[in-house]
Amino acid sequence: MKHTLTASGISISYQDEGDKNAPVIILIIGLGAQFTVWPESLYFGLVEKGFRVIRFDNRDAGLSTSLDELGKPSLVKHWLSRRLPIRAKLPYSLDDMARDVKELMDALNIKKAHLVGASMGGMIAQIAAAKYKKRVLSLTSIMSSSSPLSFSGSNINLLVKLAKIRPRSSNKEAAIDYNVRLNQLIGSPAYPQDEHALYANAERYIARAHTNQTGFKRQLAAIAATPYREQLLKKIKAPTLVIHGSADPVMPLSAGINTALLIKRSKLRVVPGMGHDFPPALMKKMTKWIAKHAHKVSAKKAAKNKALNT
Repeated sequence: MKHTLTASGISISYQDEGDKNAPVIILIIGLGAQFTVWPESLYFGLVEKGFRVIRFDNRDAGLSTSLDELGKPSLVKHWLSRRLPIRAKLPYSLDDMARDVKELMDALNIKKAHLVGASMGGMIAQIAAAKYKKRVLSLTSIMSSSSPLSFSGSNINLLVKLAKIRPRSSNKEAAIDYNVRLNQLIGSPAYPQDEHALYANAERYIARAHTNQTGFKRQLAAIAATPYREQLLKKIKAPTLVIHGSADPVMPLSAGINTALLIKRSKLRVVPGMGHDFPPALMKKMTKWIAKHAHKVSAKKAAKNKALNT
């Protein structure tokens, strides 16, 4: 594990594997999560397929900078501020988190990269692809959305269930138990994960870093305050792959469909029975899909550069 300081003063914890001269894939994880949520099989699978692969902790998560000096935001105010003339001080936005990706690339001397984002990470990747077009070779948006969180009947039901399993204490055992129950709640109905494996993963996850609860809320506020990105997504030029589960309880399938409709010439791959997680049984296929998408783009770019130089 390594750390680098961005131009904005954010210390980013990251892992960098693969041939340093190979095409770069940057994996951007979701809300409150550490980069270790990206499965090892997918991460090193992409390395084996010929990529230099970087995964990192977003600000306010894992071992990256915790911005506690920015305080605890009012999620209700930020959600209402999109609809009513209410002012709410936002600690930072998803645009700031997209800039973190660009500044991480700057710090590592990476001129261009393939961006792969999951959930909130997909939102960040979308923004980066739209705002930093010359830096993004391709985009893969997984179980994400083109719009802020909305409150449907299913979402409210999920929030109630999440409230019920919320840990009553901050000790290690409670954090591990919550992590397991959360993954069971949002997991894939068609690909249920073994409970012993979930506990082993949770123990490793918590041993690395406890969840920063106020940091989690600052990230959530960034999502809540972000407006619908319809016009922004229409600006994306990078070849795009959208992957979404048919049984996602957090981001409904309609969110993935709408994302694909907004991004020109994007390809949508719907995964039957997949929820809001990375089922081990699907990782070989997902690795293949991402690698094929990125390789195709890299090959076209190499052919174009060769033609220009002859």
